[in-house]
Amino acid sequence: MTSTKALVLGFLSALSLSPGGHAADTPFLGFPSPWAAATDNSDPSWAAAYAKAIDFVSDLTLTEKINLTTGTGWEADRCIGNTGSVPRLGFRGFCLEDGPLGVRYTQNNSAFPAGINVAATFSRRLMRLRGEALGAEFRGKGIDVMLGPVSGPLGRTPQGGRYWEGFGPDPYLAGVAMAESIRGIQSRGVVACAKHYILNEQEMYRGIIDVRIDDRTMHELYLWPFADAVRAGVGSIMCSYNKINGTYACENEWTSNYLLKNELGFQGFVMSDWGAQHTTLGSALGGLDMAMPGDGGPSPYQSLWGGALAEAVLKGDVPQWRLDDMVIRIMAAYFKVHTGDYSSRPDINFSAWTNQTIGPLHPSSNQSFTVVNEFIDVQSDHASLIREIGAKSIVLLKNVNNTLPLSKPSSIAIIGEDARDPPGGPNACPDRGCFGNGTVAMGYGSGTADFPYLVSPANALLAQAELDNTTVFFDAISSNYDLTAVEPAASSADVAIVFAAVTSGEGYLTVADNAGDRRNLTLWGNAEALIAAVARRNPNTVVVLHTPGPVLLAEINANPNVTAILWAGFPGQESGNALTDVLYGRVNPQGRSPFTWAGESEADYGAGLLDDAENPAQPTQAFSEGVLIDYRWFQESGAKARTLFPFGFGLSYTSFRYSNLTVARANVSGDYEPAEGVTAPAPTYGVVEEELEKHVAPQGFKRIWPYVYSWLNSSEGFVAGRPGNISDFPPEARNGSAQPVLPASGASGGNPGLYEVLYTLTALITNEGKVKGTEIPQLFVQLGGQDNPWGILRGFDEVELEPGETKMVTFNLTRRDVSNWNTTTQRWEITDWAKTIFVGQNVRDIRLNATLPAPQGMSWRR
Repeated sequence: MTSTKALVLGFLSALSLSPGGHAADTPFLGFPSPWAAATDNSDPSWAAAYAKAIDFVSDLTLTEKINLTTGTGWEADRCIGNTGSVPRLGFRGFCLEDGPLGVRYTQNNSAFPAGINVAATFSRRLMRLRGEALGAEFRGKGIDVMLGPVSGPLGRTPQGGRYWEGFGPDPYLAGVAMAESIRGIQSRGVVACAKHYILNEQEMYRGIIDVRIDDRTMHELYLWPFADAVRAGVGSIMCSYNKINGTYACENEWTSNYLLKNELGFQGFVMSDWGAQHTTLGSALGGLDMAMPGDGGPSPYQSLWGGALAEAVLKGDVPQWRLDDMVIRIMAAYFKVHTGDYSSRPDINFSAWTNQTIGPLHPSSNQSFTVVNEFIDVQSDHASLIREIGAKSIVLLKNVNNTLPLSKPSSIAIIGEDARDPPGGPNACPDRGCFGNGTVAMGYGSGTADFPYLVSPANALLAQAELDNTTVFFDAISSNYDLTAVEPAASSADVAIVFAAVTSGEGYLTVADNAGDRRNLTLWGNAEALIAAVARRNPNTVVVLHTPGPVLLAEINANPNVTAILWAGFPGQESGNALTDVLYGRVNPQGRSPFTWAGESEADYGAGLLDDAENPAQPTQAFSEGVLIDYRWFQESGAKARTLFPFGFGLSYTSFRYSNLTVARANVSGDYEPAEGVTAPAPTYGVVEEELEKHVAPQGFKRIWPYVYSWLNSSEGFVAGRPGNISDFPPEARNGSAQPVLPASGASGGNPGLYEVLYTLTALITNEGKVKGTEIPQLFVQLGGQDNPWGILRGFDEVELEPGETKMVTFNLTRRDVSNWNTTTQRWEITDWAKTIFVGQNVRDIRLNATLPAPQGMSWRR
């Protein structure tokens, strides 16, 4: 009998071939698409969900199965995305809706702080609570799948348009935020959709760019937070627009099959980003499970799936087991988060396409007018959480001579267009696609939600000034460009608070000549000149920044009259209240920068946007910097890249002392048991009848154009032609026999041994100041060797301390935390280089350090 190890090695060897030229540049091919396990011992909830899914799917016809995999078309139903239904069983189609910071295109919902703000809190508690609140609001609207959270883009470059939607460029921090968000969302009965998988790092060329990446960088950087999402039980993952090593993400067998479904043991379903599906067979065999929005294909079906997928299954081009696996995965994700019978789920009570009460159920065909918006209020008490996150995400970057907190100043000046109410209301610009019309509290694009209200900084400060009997200079200053009007106010006030902003977003919108991505890292709207003009007149100038990420601040920071700088990010509907809480000391700032601030040039970040491809029709971009992005790059490049404020930086109104670092090694070896064995053969559920007349529309049924249906167009023969040539794919693509298990797999998120704790570290944190404050101690690990960064984040905590109080913090380092990815063995492995740990306030301010003892059975080399 051939050993399991030999089977696996033979499997890996076979996968490294490139049959038929398909995805020739991917490190490993991933055929066949893995069928999800009937049970998953790492999470019993998946086992129960699969039992329900199998029972449900076994009773479905071919058409009903395809209904659940295929969108009904853009604007065909009430949600951003909708699948077909199973009327025979009383199961309505799935409703999918943007976005990551609130329910898009509805009313009476909340507008939460952006993902980048949540990351800045470094608070697992707030990450989870925000997820729970989001999940409750989506469920209250009758939505089944929330299109969020986001870790793609990760944040390779801060100029990327959707940088603010995610949790920043550190994979560990992003992974924690993804996991906590997902657990929160799904605890409220809504399937979370982690997106955009993967390497969707810029908006320009996003639909055609071919990203070239190596296996190690993929694992240690971009795949890391998605592994955490899978381990957290995420029900859905959205594949992105771009190509990866030559193949589109939504049919990329390496990323979807090999990495996600096989190595990471993903049990849920993969859906396409809207319009990111390009082929019928490539997407089906490459691991896609749900096509969104479903239309956009060739005649006669106007869909790449729908009837075209029915033909592909009946022809044998797509095996029945592959279709069954799609539907099992979709239904298992649904049953995992929904309790009770499926008939009890909330009805869809809104329309994404109109804010009127009466409208069409099928807007694309303008038919079936009825009540489509019930205006259900789902906000609950979420405003208080939004305000808390907004305040605790503010990063205090500069505070000379204790300028802040303010204490009943006799007079203040409020200066800058970004302080004001948007003149047309907070939702005047669709998807927030404008600038210079009042304060900025979120970016633009599909990641937005309508504000129920927006508290501007000016209104909050005016309310506080009234309580304090403070004189305010505000009304005479209407424009960032009217510097003459600024000077009297700046000269007269004890404190001048200047607001400056930048925005970014999705590339279908162009704002201030920025098509999604930022063209540079400067402030917009004449803000630098405005700040300089104020600082010339007032020696106590406070600068507040609403930006999606870092901007170039060297000159502003060096100005001696700029005594305080705060980054407030995109804080959502309670923007002004949250800011005022920090300015006046009701909240001691705990925000820590989730990214690095360069001093003088965007080139200091190393990795940059591709905005001038040699071949714009087929742009290619190599991520040649490997794992060295953001602080990893800054730490390695030294004088070549100047750091103004490092990753993890943030000031407080008090001071903290670190002491007594201890390291305890667990009584386990450095290695783990690789997964082995083979899977069961691919199962099928139900019988697909061969007679074509069984799969056409019922006699007399009237189709609504352009609605997507899953029936065949003819009972006489196939009419779609061959949508792709099956010979383009190796025989393995349709092989449903037992398959070897990858050594790095074995459970959701990868081999369970990776998550075993090897080291427990403790330290004492003392508040040495006179006011209560929250410290964010951060743990960095140096993995050793020339190929690794100086250090990488591997732990953080949120420690609230009264004056004089001391608390112990504990960090657990897992085997995964101290490992590198071995591209040859396809395993995470601990190298024999000595490992050093650093604990401090940020990546540049290290207070404690120690060398880790080698795990059992290993010794370090220096």
